Formats: sequence, C-alpha cells, structure tokens
Amino acid sequence: MNINGVDYKTIWMEPDGIVKMIHQNELPFRFRLFNSGDYQTTISAIKDMIVRGAGAIGVAAGYAMAQAFLQAEKNDVAEGFILNAKIQIENSRPTARNLFYATQKVYEAGVNGGAAAAMKQSVLLAEEDLEMSEKIGSFGNELIEPGFKILTHCNAGSLAFVDNGSALAPIYQAHRQNKNIYVFVDETRPRSQGARLTAWELLQEGVPFDIIPDNAAAHFMQKGEINMAIVGADRIARNGDTANKIGTLEKAICAKHYGIPFYIAAPTSTFDLDCHTGKDIPIEERNQDEVLWQTGQTRHGNLNSVMVAAPGASARNPAFDVTPAALITGIITEFGVIKPSEENIVKLFKNKK
Repeated sequence: MNINGVDYKTIWMEPDGIVKMIHQNELPFRFRLFNSGDYQTTISAIKDMIVRGAGAIGVAAGYAMAQAFLQAEKNDVAEGFILNAKIQIENSRPTARNLFYATQKVYEAGVNGGAAAAMKQSVLLAEEDLEMSEKIGSFGNELIEPGFKILTHCNAGSLAFVDNGSALAPIYQAHRQNKNIYVFVDETRPRSQGARLTAWELLQEGVPFDIIPDNAAAHFMQKGEINMAIVGADRIARNGDTANKIGTLEKAICAKHYGIPFYIAAPTSTFDLDCHTGKDIPIEERNQDEVLWQTGQTRHGNLNSVMVAAPGASARNPAFDVTPAALITGIITEFGVIKPSEENIVKLFKNKK
C-alpha cells in the first residue's frame, strides 16, 4: 500500500529476525511501525491486535514461529522450548485458521532444517499471502459491474494481509479500472475496524465511500442502494459455513432477504477441512472493555479512551459469528469463485494438489 508516497507492506521480517508491522491500534490517527525482536512480543502484537486480519495474523504467526527457532538456536534453551512456543502462538487467536496453517508450516520446516529453514518458510508464506491476495482481487473484480455500490464489513484490505487484502482487493482493482464504484463501510463495532481501518485504506486509494452505522445496512438494502456485499473470513468449514467478524451473519441474513449477492473473499489457507460445519469453529470471546470503552482522537490531537456504556454495566464480546453456507452466494479464492458446499470445497483442494 502507498502511504504518503512510500510503499509499505503490513508486516515483514528483516534478515536478523526482527519483525516489523504497521501499528494498527494507532490508525487512523497516527502512522508508525511496531518492531518485535522475539516470538513473545510478536504473540503480544497478535493478541493486542497491533496486527490483525486473517492473512496478517497468519504471517505474524509464521514469523513468531521462526523467531522461536532463532531464539532456541542462539540460547541454551530447555527441552520443549520450541513446542511450547508453538502452543503459545496457536493460543493467541483461536478462531483465525491462517494462524494455525502458518505456524504448522514453519514448525515443520524448522524441525527438519533448523532456524534458517524456518525463516525461509515464513518468508515464503508472506509471499504466498501477497500472491493469493492479488489473484482474489482479479477473480472478485470480474463480479463487479460498473457503478456498483458495495457493502463491506470489518477490514479485509491491505492491513489484514501482507498487502491488497481479500474483500477489498476486488474493490481496489475495480476502482483502478474506473468502474465508478462506491463502498458502504460498516463501522464494525466494537473495535470499529471499518470506520478506522477500511475508511483509512479507501482514503489512501481514493475510492469513494461512506461509513455507515452497523445497524444501517438493511435500510440501504431496502432502498435498493446496495448491489452486492463482499466480506472476508477468519475460518471456513468443510461445508462452507464461514466465521468472520461479529455482525457478518446479520448482513448475510439481510442480503438474502433482499436478494443481494453476498460474497466471501478468502485464500485457501483460511479453509479448515477438519471443521465439518460452523459448529466446530471455536469462537473467540474478547475482553468486555472493548465494548464498554472506545479510543479516539480529541480535538487537540490526543488519543483518549472514554467509557461509552453505563458505569457498572458488564458486556459480552464475541469477536466472530458464523454465517451458514446457505446464505453465501460464493467464495472468492485464489483459484476462482466457488459455490459453498462440501463437494465444491473438497474438489477445490483435490485440484489444488
């Protein structure tokens, strides 16, 4: 992504093992990089959502696993250090399938070839993430007609992957081809990734958009102002049921009612064939403070947190919900668009081999 005339990736690893990432908790008010010199700090960045989004979480997890091998190689570590690190990484964000995919790949490479092999594999996964995003953008762009008004939820753009993204990748390509598109950006409470991150990205790219309250999408659908919806995914079950940011299910139900195409954009690394249905997908519940408090910028440019709920109230904070396959028009992958079903998904993976 281009930021103030400079090209950046969301996350990358230097040859010395230092992981660098855009500090997403400070966007859109401040742009700065966060540096992590060890796997424990990278885990904290994943947990605290300094880095977030399916692809970027996966890449960060792969880098963390490589860092663990580097730390083990440089230090006299206790037996079980590597395996313990792997468990810690996998426990950082339990819903995101890409995290488990990348951690396992790098772990296997490191066990067989040491720290150098682990680092090489983690870099390959980052390159793979970028390539898959570009292909998803091309296939998704084919679904977008000139003049389309597109709904998206949460942030599945460049910040959610190494670059380009999943749900926003087709939007970027359509915009660059002068299709005269417009985007409805769900604010996506409680952390407001739509209002803060998607809006920021679209401003960088020059894509026309408006932020809408999370409960306004059905209104615009009813008025005929939304032509299609594209969202990302954190885990896709064998039958096509899809976990994504909380609130996605509501949008899918409304889209089905009004006959609006509802697409999931995700690479095959997000699919989990061991999860037979959405009921098997673990749903992360995060701290209630994310619901009860909000952080923003004051008129004087300072970042402050304020309580936005009744003092003394408690909250539930599921980070994701599961959209049944029956509500999904199609899944945009790096191999093309498929109808969500076990038969199609199994066939996709057989052809992939």
